[in-house]
Amino acid sequence: MERGKPRTYPSLQFLATLATIAIALLPVPRIAYAQAVAQAVLIGTFDSPVYVAAAPGYPNLLFVVEQSGRIQILRNEVQLALPFLDISNIVNFGGERGLLSMAFAPDYTTSGRFYVAFNNKNGAVEIDEFMRSAAHATRADRTSRRILLIIPHPGASNHNGGQLQFGPDGYLYISVGDGGALSPPGEPARNLDDLRGKILRIDPLPSGGQPYGIPPDNPYVATAHRKEIYAYGFRNPWRFSFDLNRIAIADVGQSSREEVDFLDVTSAKGVNFGWPQYEGDVVFDNTRPGPDPAKFPMFVYPHTGGRCAIIGGFVSRDPAIPALKGRYLYGDLCDGDIRSFIPNVAKQKAGDDTSVGISAPGLTGFGKGRGGVMYITQTSGAVSRIAPP
Repeated sequence: MERGKPRTYPSLQFLATLATIAIALLPVPRIAYAQAVAQAVLIGTFDSPVYVAAAPGYPNLLFVVEQSGRIQILRNEVQLALPFLDISNIVNFGGERGLLSMAFAPDYTTSGRFYVAFNNKNGAVEIDEFMRSAAHATRADRTSRRILLIIPHPGASNHNGGQLQFGPDGYLYISVGDGGALSPPGEPARNLDDLRGKILRIDPLPSGGQPYGIPPDNPYVATAHRKEIYAYGFRNPWRFSFDLNRIAIADVGQSSREEVDFLDVTSAKGVNFGWPQYEGDVVFDNTRPGPDPAKFPMFVYPHTGGRCAIIGGFVSRDPAIPALKGRYLYGDLCDGDIRSFIPNVAKQKAGDDTSVGISAPGLTGFGKGRGGVMYITQTSGAVSRIAPP
């Protein structure tokens, strides 16, 4: 469904950075739920954790991304003495900057390849490849670093995006924020010659003398625009995920709306998701429409009840929690209420949005381990497993 008739909306103020909001938060009391369908079980405390990942072929290992520049490794949810990777000396850490996420190649068992997204010392969003150590499965080879892509991020330190995920097609998808507190707000998001405010899609292996290849069916391959672009019109797609052949993109709003865009991966190709013409389902700046008609999100919620920034999760496939099967989990940085809804991609509707019974103030990210087990990270340093009640 394309975004419809513009609605009048007042001027909006910029959302403070995630870190600033988190520091400013007052203690939030645990909410009493009528019937919790899940609980959070603490597995450890880390340094600014923002993401949790699992490696193909290594079901007992879990990787915690620390924004400060390290990836900690756990075996059977017990932290090992040494980190998997430490690149803190090349990471620009502070506010929304830092080590943002990681992704393992689908053939990681044999290739040992994995990828990280971070802000380098110039503030740019950088995507690098590393290799697993040949001698130790629980250590990365720091000397194997290969730079794939550097996206300049001048003028502001916020709205970096930085999610990495391999899609069902085997290509690497990358989220990039719109550049932050720029003027006019969100301008790069609709510019097809700028990689900011986009979901990118690349083949991360070297190709034609370049550090990565371009999938031949990317939407702008036959144009003069940036060929890495898969979809555009995002403000800060901090987290996105795949479920089968579907993609769920949680885009952090300005100061009025938070949104989730959820559709088939092929249907997202070349789509304009609206920013800065729209913030969620309301007009933000109708003087600057994108090159294509804007598409409304599947799910929107307003900044009521202290909510401020969506933290996207995953569709639950954990057999231990049947009440959440097929439901998309998400939360908000400020109120910490972990919620879920039923995504109907065919009708582009979200049904039965409800709390799962977990309160996690300062929520920063979700992650998945073996068997579909899901994890959450918080500004307090806590990393917890979502478990049956």
